Amino acid sequence: MADNIKPTEGELEILNILWEKGPSTVRTVHEVLEKAKGSGYTTTLKLMQIMHDKGLVKRDSSSRVHIYEAAISKIKTQGQILRKMVDTVFAGNTMQMVIQALGNHKADPAELEAIRKYLDEIEKK
Repeated sequence: MADNIKPTEGELEILNILWEKGPSTVRTVHEVLEKAKGSGYTTTLKLMQIMHDKGLVKRDSSSRVHIYEAAISKIKTQGQILRKMVDTVFAGNTMQMVIQALGNHKADPAELEAIRKYLDEIEKK
């Protein structure tokens, strides 16, 4: 299983598209990437082939057009990346990471309320 493989930045962009859209063709993924960063079709195709070889995506080759889907969990991947970031960038200081995240991102009132509820739940445990 590819759950312990750390995707590159480009691979994460593709995984995010697949997590959002579900199983997709290279063309579908490419159209999203092209709008965002002007990526070429052959670059997208090659990267998705590499991701398949690494086990990051599954490929259904039963029809003429190959369909790709994420082979790794979004939640697990986010958790692995976050743990590594806390350990390497913030020297294990979770509070510092949260302060930095909230300071650099304008949270809307609904996000702040969800954060408060989550903190209340943690305190009750």
